[in-house]
Amino acid sequence: MMNTEALYEMLRKVQEPKGYYFNNDRERVFELLEALLVNKERYGYMACPCRLASGNRKNDEDIICPCVYRIQDVKEYGSCYCNLYVSKEWNDGKIALEYVPERRPVSRMIF
Repeated sequence: MMNTEALYEMLRKVQEPKGYYFNNDRERVFELLEALLVNKERYGYMACPCRLASGNRKNDEDIICPCVYRIQDVKEYGSCYCNLYVSKEWNDGKIALEYVPERRPVSRMIF
């Protein structure tokens, strides 16, 4: 299994050129990355650690990290729902750090 540091470096190299940065809170980032690796082991894919995955890949396609909601979340709030991926402005303290509401439709959630 990939370790957290290797995942961090791999994702950073892929996501930063797209304008998505890891949150400056490195401890939070590594907790989330560790949870992604746990979900990969558990489900076979890196389901969002901030949402309840069903274990059915088709049902969870929208929450495989980076989730489909990240683009709009970062555009509107400067951060994704988990605060894993953020904009440069968010990290630099140039925008207000607002709560990012859940965009996933209730119909896709499991309870």
